Amino acid sequence: MGQRRIVTGSALALTATLLLAACSGGSDSAGSSEDIDTAPKGDGQTLTIWTYESADSAMGIAWDKAMEKFTAETGAKVDFQLKSFEQINQSASQVLNSDSAPDVMEYNKGNATSGLLSSQGLLTDIGPAVEAYGWGDKLSSTLQTTAKYSDAGVMGTGNWYGIPNYGEYVQVYYNKDLFEKYDLEVPTTLDEFTTVLQKFKDEGITPLSESASEYPLGQLIYQLALLNADRQWVTDYQTYTAPADFHDANWTAAATTVKEWVDKGYISKNATGIKAQDAGDAFTAGTNPIFFSGSWWHGTFEKDAKFDWGTFLFPGATMSPGSSGNLWVVPEKSDAKDLAYKFIDITMSPEIQNLLGNNGGVPVAAEDDAITDEKSKELITNFNKLSEQDGLAFYPDWPAPSFYADLNSSLQELVNGTKTVDQVLDQMQADYDKGTEEYK
Repeated sequence: MGQRRIVTGSALALTATLLLAACSGGSDSAGSSEDIDTAPKGDGQTLTIWTYESADSAMGIAWDKAMEKFTAETGAKVDFQLKSFEQINQSASQVLNSDSAPDVMEYNKGNATSGLLSSQGLLTDIGPAVEAYGWGDKLSSTLQTTAKYSDAGVMGTGNWYGIPNYGEYVQVYYNKDLFEKYDLEVPTTLDEFTTVLQKFKDEGITPLSESASEYPLGQLIYQLALLNADRQWVTDYQTYTAPADFHDANWTAAATTVKEWVDKGYISKNATGIKAQDAGDAFTAGTNPIFFSGSWWHGTFEKDAKFDWGTFLFPGATMSPGSSGNLWVVPEKSDAKDLAYKFIDITMSPEIQNLLGNNGGVPVAAEDDAITDEKSKELITNFNKLSEQDGLAFYPDWPAPSFYADLNSSLQELVNGTKTVDQVLDQMQADYDKGTEEYK
């Protein structure tokens, strides 16, 4: 269950150009910037906030400080409710359509999540607040892609339904101590990476910490599919500009590689029952020397890992899973919208953005000379490199609301061997086609 508490009390610029297809445009924004109170008084009021960032993550640290600052500036109390990603992902539509909806919520970006809720009328069009606070001036076109949705819920065009205030991407975390022990270098190609995996296996170590019951393995297979893909392939997959073919060379090679890595022992068959948190914990404990997952783990590893560790972009890749961070969204049923907008604005302030960057996050509006933590600089440098080569490829589950669970289910069958590579690709194709049918 999520923890609960009451708080009381009186640029980094992204430069990637993402070629997203323009589907149906959204309607005009409701109201105007003049309707937004940018100095709301919250005496006697409570703002309910839902997030799913761990308290020791960069975002958790930054949002905690933002809540303190919010209370001091507005006089309002904060009812902060920590949820799990799965809790919010599975129940958002139902909760936001009830009187239990929070006033502001962290929510996943993309067609299948924020896009779906916006098309259902469950999220507030925050365009007037964007104009009143000037948030658009702080967000590059890349970041704005995941903040705007058409009437059909397709990202990239239409009205503003959320604000991202950090970036994120998927990279390789590695145990430097174990790499040094076995005289291994950071690989720069897929072949070199495979050699590293085999070396660890020869030493009796399962190299990859993996989860097939949640997102990590889905991100890995997508990364493998991206190795020889181009931007148009990503655009077609994410925005339906051309049919996605799961038996093309990219997906076939990716699924075949995952199957080979399971058979060779680079990925444990137990991954079918392992959750993302468990996979991250196994890396933190030093059980597995390599973990391919998101930048959101950075702060946790910096705090908890008792060994020297580092990061690198996936070898041989010019594109990787990544995008803006999750969005702050304001449910349509919120009765404290001006306070919600004020809280969002505080998370965009230099103080909070700098704090985010120095604790392992990727801020969108930090002051460049304010980032002093060396590992944070490495994290941001890798992200900048990926961004500069137009390498943010979003995430594999985004195209359809049900595809996250469908993809995990297919990959579990691939790992445990109950379906062949072709059968798994057939299932992925069927699930994708069914899930995206309404958008085409």
